[in-house]
Amino acid sequence: MSDCESESVLSVDSSTKTRKKGIVYLSSIPKYMNVTKLRELLGQYGEIGRVFLQPAANPNLKKRPAKHFTEGWVEFERKKVAKQAAELLNGKRIDSRKRSKYFDSVWNLKYLPRFKWVHLNERLAYEKAVRKHRLRAEVSQVKREANHFSSNIVRSEKNKMYQQTNVNINVRQRLPEEEFLQNKNSVPDIESRTEFLSKLF
Repeated sequence: MSDCESESVLSVDSSTKTRKKGIVYLSSIPKYMNVTKLRELLGQYGEIGRVFLQPAANPNLKKRPAKHFTEGWVEFERKKVAKQAAELLNGKRIDSRKRSKYFDSVWNLKYLPRFKWVHLNERLAYEKAVRKHRLRAEVSQVKREANHFSSNIVRSEKNKMYQQTNVNINVRQRLPEEEFLQNKNSVPDIESRTEFLSKLF
């Protein structure tokens, strides 16, 4: 094999070799910072791949997307650049211009060794599943309480109806057998018979 051929093979191997990407974690995101602005600020230090910002949980704004983010992950195309950016920027002011929104904000960056984007996806999927499970449990608990409450209301209404109907009804009960036989076998007084006959005639 000639020198030209070996050089071309080496150049192909070096180009196909995948670069290791580095991920930087941002523990706090300043207000009004979004993905575009973050990409613009950190893009000065190296080529950026994927960016993910965790939206702040706001129960009042369920339909509108949140403008505030709590934490974020930035993937640099080169591991070395990610390390350098984290070391250089951590603890430094985001923007030195006084009129900037981020003048009072400081970078909180940490390089995550041996951390891949897949790990982030797994974590987010797990958190979503936990949130869904918790929500399902809360909904079932509320349903149980509502069913119990409604069944108690129905039961109390039935009891009221039953009490109202029982107050007005006086049912004549049968006499016990002994009393019945006593009344049947008892001999009527003679005086009462004579009085009765005298009244008739």
